[in-house]
Amino acid sequence: MKADPTGRITEKDLAALGIDPSTARRQFTRYYGMTFQAYARARRMGLALCNVGDGGSVTNQQFAQGFESASGFRDAVRRLFGAPPRAAARDQRLLFAERCTTPLGRMLAVADDAGLHILDFVDRRGLERKLITLRERLKVTVVPGNHPTLSAAASQMGEYFAGTRRHFDLPLATTGSAFEQSAWQHLQTIPPGTTQSYGQQAVALGRPGASRAVGRANGMNYISIIIPCHRVIAANGKLTGYGGGLWRKQWLLDHERRLSVSSSA
Repeated sequence: MKADPTGRITEKDLAALGIDPSTARRQFTRYYGMTFQAYARARRMGLALCNVGDGGSVTNQQFAQGFESASGFRDAVRRLFGAPPRAAARDQRLLFAERCTTPLGRMLAVADDAGLHILDFVDRRGLERKLITLRERLKVTVVPGNHPTLSAAASQMGEYFAGTRRHFDLPLATTGSAFEQSAWQHLQTIPPGTTQSYGQQAVALGRPGASRAVGRANGMNYISIIIPCHRVIAANGKLTGYGGGLWRKQWLLDHERRLSVSSSA
């Protein structure tokens, strides 16, 4: 699908590769949270809309996506984007989503030309609400697809988990209040292998005594690891408040401490 988004993959194709079609359908749905047909359709529609927006012919895209009738193509675009092809291409902003597998579980990454909007664990509570909020605030549609920022994020995350990267170099497109933005910016100044308390972060933000507000702001961060809210702990040294789960927070801190020791050796 990534090599040829407009192509079709049949059960016969899967069988020729030694893959049981029913197993493939079941595992795909479990991994992506949607059927393969729905994924493929959304990916092709997103590609078609980009091409139309770049001046491409609606008719050409109709045939490229396998629609024999113009009305069928228009209806499919309208169902997904809420407008016919030309209007959707003019007015609709697309965010592209991809999933990746890490030692800590599957993660969802969402990006466009503005940068990375989301990078978080798919089982995190509140992630679906974050996607809805993003769509409502930015007036965007999220579709499966490739984007250079998604490719760069996957590559850098792989290096991070492999122990060859401690710092990230990715454009970020955070969406939040002014206070949340300042909290997230400060998080990125905490060096790997070190921690701060919520109180220390509050002082650094010029809000002494606002530890709870800092905790809430950190909890609204949905660009995990790259904006390292896992590096903030309670004043007594205990781990608290991590959307991805405290076991992941502990793993990340231990991993970064090992990287810090090896880099200084």
